[in-house]
Amino acid sequence: MSHLSSEQKKNIYSTFGGAEQNTGAIEVQIAQLTERINHISRHLQSNKKDFSTHRGLMQMVGRRRRLLQYMSRTNLQGYRALIEKLGLRK
Repeated sequence: MSHLSSEQKKNIYSTFGGAEQNTGAIEVQIAQLTERINHISRHLQSNKKDFSTHRGLMQMVGRRRRLLQYMSRTNLQGYRALIEKLGLRK
């Protein structure tokens, strides 16, 4: 289950993908993962013993890391703009 409403998803698609139909762009995938990671992190702050959710969070962080590595190899300028826009790697 996704915690994002359809309006929020469309906003992410248009902000990071350029159009609402561009749902598979790497920037969109990374932005959606970042939103889910932030949501689950807030959940785990109050539910410290939820180990299955913690495992899912670690899998999402690894998937985002791999996508960011791919993007840094293929589009360095876009990678730098994306991490600046999302507030990653401070």
